[in-house]
Amino acid sequence: QVQLVESGGGSVQTGGSLRLSCAASGYTYTRYCMAWFRQAPGKERERVARISSDGSTMYADSVRGRFTISLDNAKATLYLEMNSLKPEDTAMYYCAARDGALCFSNPRYFDYWGQGTQVTVSS
Repeated sequence: QVQLVESGGGSVQTGGSLRLSCAASGYTYTRYCMAWFRQAPGKERERVARISSDGSTMYADSVRGRFTISLDNAKATLYLEMNSLKPEDTAMYYCAARDGALCFSNPRYFDYWGQGTQVTVSS
């Protein structure tokens, strides 16, 4: 059984930093895609960053240059380093994973989800 558990959310001021973690258990696929999504109230869930089993990464335009996604295979933990945070980054952040190396931006194609961690950025 695959389980994803996020942590690291919180409240920061504009320009601050946070690091989100997602501890994965039971997820042992050699070809995979893992991602961070976020959803603000009244908005659709959007993918902000993803990493695939070939090591490639991709970011949403709104976070490129500020956020960094990484995966520690030894610890089975996915990270999202967030710098220069803005009020528009305020959202619930979710860790997600899917079977296979193809990475999609549409959340419907992801098989496993964490419970989410709240990030609030105040001006």
